[in-house]
Amino acid sequence: MSRIQQTFDLLKKQNRKGLIPFITAGFPEPDLTVSLMHALVEGGADIIELGVPFSDPMADGPVIQHASEVALEKGMTLKKVLDIVGTFRTRNRNTPVVLMGYANPIERMGPEIFVDRAAEKGVDGVLVVDYPPEEGAGFAKALKAKGMDMIFLLAPTSTDERIGKIGKMAGGYIYYVSLKGVTGSGNLDVAEVTSRIEKIRKYVTIPVGVGFGIRDAETARALGATADAVVIGSRIIQELDRAEPENAVGAVRMFLAEIRKALDE
Repeated sequence: MSRIQQTFDLLKKQNRKGLIPFITAGFPEPDLTVSLMHALVEGGADIIELGVPFSDPMADGPVIQHASEVALEKGMTLKKVLDIVGTFRTRNRNTPVVLMGYANPIERMGPEIFVDRAAEKGVDGVLVVDYPPEEGAGFAKALKAKGMDMIFLLAPTSTDERIGKIGKMAGGYIYYVSLKGVTGSGNLDVAEVTSRIEKIRKYVTIPVGVGFGIRDAETARALGATADAVVIGSRIIQELDRAEPENAVGAVRMFLAEIRKALDE
């Protein structure tokens, strides 16, 4: 049983909803990332999504695009992201870490090498935006063989056929994209999201997390009533962008604690 499944099983027993924050590895400074990951856990994170910076992040809005650009300028690479996870694991053996990014860095490293290194460093899941189910079966199988989950995205435009196909392949949790657009854009229609999640559950047996538009405690609480977890990313990156480097860790911890409190209420 993967750490992700163990986490959701425990949340279900406790009648709680999962909180999955996202940060970009290397932003605002490479040497802050591990401390930020620990701060997220202290603030109430159940799972951490760690973004792998990429030069053409097509699913990400301007906030996360900026974070990727800064991280790349400061020398962040996929290898260094994996090393960050390894360092995080020296103090935290329990909190699942999901790498979120794009196919190009994995293809450059070599998928087999990546899978081996990710397992060695303590990665629990991988979400590759541009690995569709039609092309990701082999990669998903390789991850599963090493005890890791392949996380897939579903969108408001996903057909029943596609939902069913992904439901058979996905592990860990489904990431439902609540908006037709990039990360951090638009306003959420909670009623519509709730309806879509109910439809997804007809085809999917694993937990469903919702992201792409959660910006505050109120929205998190509303979606937490239906989803198994909420994912929050752009808003955290904005907090980091506003904070002075010496205050970044505390700012993230405090912000996430507010979201955690709202979910638990």
